[in-house]
Amino acid sequence: MLTPEDRVKLARHNDRPGITDYLGALFTDFFQQRGDRHCGEDESILGGIARFHDQPVTVLGHRKGKTLEENVACRFGMPNPEGYRKAIRILEQAEKFRRPVITFIDTPGAYPGKEAEMRGQGDAIARCMACMSGLTVPVIAVVTGEGGSGGALALGVANRVLMLENAVYSVLSPEGFASILWKDPGRSAEAAAVMKLTAQDLYKGGVIQEILPEPEGGAHTDYAAVFRVVDEALQRNLTLLSKQSPRALAESCYKMFRAMGNGGKEQS
Repeated sequence: MLTPEDRVKLARHNDRPGITDYLGALFTDFFQQRGDRHCGEDESILGGIARFHDQPVTVLGHRKGKTLEENVACRFGMPNPEGYRKAIRILEQAEKFRRPVITFIDTPGAYPGKEAEMRGQGDAIARCMACMSGLTVPVIAVVTGEGGSGGALALGVANRVLMLENAVYSVLSPEGFASILWKDPGRSAEAAAVMKLTAQDLYKGGVIQEILPEPEGGAHTDYAAVFRVVDEALQRNLTLLSKQSPRALAESCYKMFRAMGNGGKEQS
């Protein structure tokens, strides 16, 4: 039986499949879109147009990188404001051309540097969430690894939020939680146990709608098996969502977030 700490370690595993792997395995004809049209390009957010089983879709996700050089360029998956502004541009285009949106979440959080704050990090995250909440096309978010803080939630405002079995999704890292609450980052294992950050806890709380099984040992042990599971889940959920009207899609997203933490039941 895996503990929450075990799942945190698996979610952070260096060999865990990332967005570039999912793009290569599940999508065709990917056309990458770069730049926020304001300040610059951010490598830690990857997005563009692709085909999913011949259906045009918009794909967005956090990118951590595969090599040390890529890790540094992507700040280990921690976006700057430019990344979220680029995401907004791509999302608005998806709405204009009526393309479903699929996001892949895997970040310890938005980049906390001084320069990012000076360029409007909080504003960029808030505007990205507002943009997603107003979309009237199907939106599916998949938490594939580590989903941390507003940096993850910025790409997680969706009609359906799916999570891999050993992914985690929380307001901050266990180390940060332990540091703030107990002034001791060494108690991160204890923090992970009380934070309700696992897919199993979040499903019970109504934060996510589906848990996607992983191979024994974690997603990094069998990419092909993970791709099959994610592919099937995306196809099934897109089929269901495509039957809803634009207004119903927007309302279902609102209702889902109203139900967060309440066992999937909308709060009064």
